Amino acid sequence: MKNFELFLSQSGIPIFYLKIGLGFLFSFLITFFSVPTIIKISRRKNLMDEPGIRSSHLRKIPNLGGIAIFYSIGICASIFAYELFDLYKFLFASLIILLYVGVMDDIVVMRAYKKLVAQIIVSALIVIGSDIRIRSLFGVLGIYELEYFVSIIFSIVTFIILINAFNLIDGIDGLAGGYSVICSALFGISYYRLGEYNYPLVILSAVIIGAVLAFLYYNLSNYRTNKIFMGDTGSMLLGFLLAFTSMCFIDIFIDRKLPGVPKYHLQSAPVVAVAILILPIVDTLNVIIIRLAQKKSPFDADKNHIHHKLLKLNLTHRRSSFYIIVYYLFVVAVAYYFRHISINLLLLIVVALGFLGAYLPDLIYVLKNNRKANN
Repeated sequence: MKNFELFLSQSGIPIFYLKIGLGFLFSFLITFFSVPTIIKISRRKNLMDEPGIRSSHLRKIPNLGGIAIFYSIGICASIFAYELFDLYKFLFASLIILLYVGVMDDIVVMRAYKKLVAQIIVSALIVIGSDIRIRSLFGVLGIYELEYFVSIIFSIVTFIILINAFNLIDGIDGLAGGYSVICSALFGISYYRLGEYNYPLVILSAVIIGAVLAFLYYNLSNYRTNKIFMGDTGSMLLGFLLAFTSMCFIDIFIDRKLPGVPKYHLQSAPVVAVAILILPIVDTLNVIIIRLAQKKSPFDADKNHIHHKLLKLNLTHRRSSFYIIVYYLFVVAVAYYFRHISINLLLLIVVALGFLGAYLPDLIYVLKNNRKANN
């Protein structure tokens, strides 16, 4: 790798910026040129997503786009952000396991408990093996440093929730992919501002953005023959990577007195991370609350997700995704602006705004119906 960096340095451009640019470019190109082949094979072998009760599409669509995303991220991250795989020994193994489980589920539909077991294994590998975990809550509900065992359990559960939460928001064109791009950009900018020690994470964010943007070109396509979904492979992979980057973000602000690691302080770091990932968190909590209130299993399929509510207002997939992403970007902006206030007050504001976004479509729907009734 030193020879590779020496080769890059010959251009006269700082190596870090070259890695970001090349990582993004190659990630985009690999996904862009891989997807058509995956679409062709999926159609030939009838590896398609069938419309169901929770589906918002009416015809069979290839659903193995996550393979292209993994292929791109696996190659480009290993080349341009190889330091991550030196530092976090179990990161690549975790991605491989998620790829296998995701592809199996997209093709033959795995039982829920088998997926859960795989997610527990993956989460344990990265939490215990790579020591990526939530060590402190920074005063949320009066809780600061967590005991090791509590930290392990809490972090594994958080990983599993976020992996599945991203799977749940992948219900309309452009939403999971577009939101992943936004989250990666926000984390990437944050890592960049926090100094060169975090530059590999900046490059990883750029690689994720490149891969997902190329996927979105096909996912948002109006041509039936070009369209593809990311499937469970893509949503679980992105959910895992964003959970990983969010925990790394929180970890930066914990004073562990490691040699050579700069110290930063942001008391509200966990809430800022929650704000960035607020859409999948709120959407998942909301549907679980509704199902329990209706005395149904939390795992039952329904159409109570935020994107389903916007489709009910006769909005297109693109507009629904755009409105959802813009609203939750507003929540992130509020969290960033008030980042220095009490952490518990900020958490209350972020969660309240998050749930407000979940119920705004219902309010608009009622108002529209009342207006029609009065006319």
